[in-house]
Amino acid sequence: MGKYEDVKLLGDWPSPFSMKPRIALNLKKVDYELIVEKMNPKSELLLKSNPVHKKIPVLLHRGKPVCEHGLPPPILPADPYDRAIARFWAAYIDDKVTWGHHWLELPSIPPSFAM
Repeated sequence: MGKYEDVKLLGDWPSPFSMKPRIALNLKKVDYELIVEKMNPKSELLLKSNPVHKKIPVLLHRGKPVCEHGLPPPILPADPYDRAIARFWAAYIDDKVTWGHHWLELPSIPPSFAM
């Protein structure tokens, strides 16, 4: 299979909802294709992949939507200190970053988080 045939993410670049799965996929070094959804009008792929909520993000694995619950392996590091740092950055993204029409450059993730 090709590089992006297994994993695709339906989302939008500045969307905070799409940012978390992108960060997780990058931390786990998973090759994926970001399929940009503009939401107006919604694409057939989005409507087919998420027919109930019709929202992004949607993670597709081998063409099938993946539910967000119980995705192995864990995203957070095993080390308690590294877990606390990861939770800090997740809260920072949720609470402090302005997503509207402005994009803020986030600090780079420490090398110890590269898994």
